[in-house]
Amino acid sequence: MCRLALGNQAIDATSFTLVRLISGALALSVILFVGSQFNKSNKAFGPLGLTQFSAKKWLAAGMLFIYAAGFSYAYIALDTGVGALILFGTVQLTMIAVSIYKNEYLPWYKWLGLLLAFGGLCFLVYSRLDFSSAQLSISGFALMLLAGIAWGAYTLIGRGSITPLLDTSTSFIFSTILCIPLLTIYWLSPALLTAHGFWLALASGVVTSAFGYAIWYIALAGLSRIQAGVVQLLVPVIAAIGGVLWVGESISNELVIAQVLVLGGIVLVLINRGTLKN
Repeated sequence: MCRLALGNQAIDATSFTLVRLISGALALSVILFVGSQFNKSNKAFGPLGLTQFSAKKWLAAGMLFIYAAGFSYAYIALDTGVGALILFGTVQLTMIAVSIYKNEYLPWYKWLGLLLAFGGLCFLVYSRLDFSSAQLSISGFALMLLAGIAWGAYTLIGRGSITPLLDTSTSFIFSTILCIPLLTIYWLSPALLTAHGFWLALASGVVTSAFGYAIWYIALAGLSRIQAGVVQLLVPVIAAIGGVLWVGESISNELVIAQVLVLGGIVLVLINRGTLKN
């Protein structure tokens, strides 16, 4: 969605971020309200958690805001491939660093899986990037680096979520408060907002962000830190496939090879020792 909206200059980064976060917050608020009407005894569907202003909730909201804003602004300053490499490389390093800090043991085949998956991402970027015209601005690099750290932190916070839907909702709702500085930028600077860009940002906020992140928080309960990190390397591969389906890009041998490397690496990280022996 971001690629179609910002890449085609259908919307500016500030408007995209505002529509994405605010629409996501509204959609999740509606779900919480409707759910509370059908199941009043289940706090996970009620608005009770929204009134509990804990530091952890604000931290998650802050990380979500930094990721969304940093990603949008960096996207317009970097080529897609460079941005993906910086973002997911940073997410990987963040997750691995925390795992090492927490003394999480990694057998050799999981390290091999990490190298294969990340190597597949690097190969995908290398094969699709025109280095003669590639953009690498310092500000874009810094913003994407910050976005990667923020998303890694947001993911780590989500691993302890007992009520994924409620926690995702509070993160989005609280993040709208953090959008106030962006509203100032929006009013002071020229905005680029077409109907096409607005609907793409809306779809990004409601579907791929709000609902997608709630599902992601649910999935995190069954993944280790390293597994949660490496699984996300599927995203640029899926984005490349999306480019084939909706942007008219061609299927290349390099794309197939990258998919095999990334998927093979992820499989190695996800399997356990008993599965490997069997």
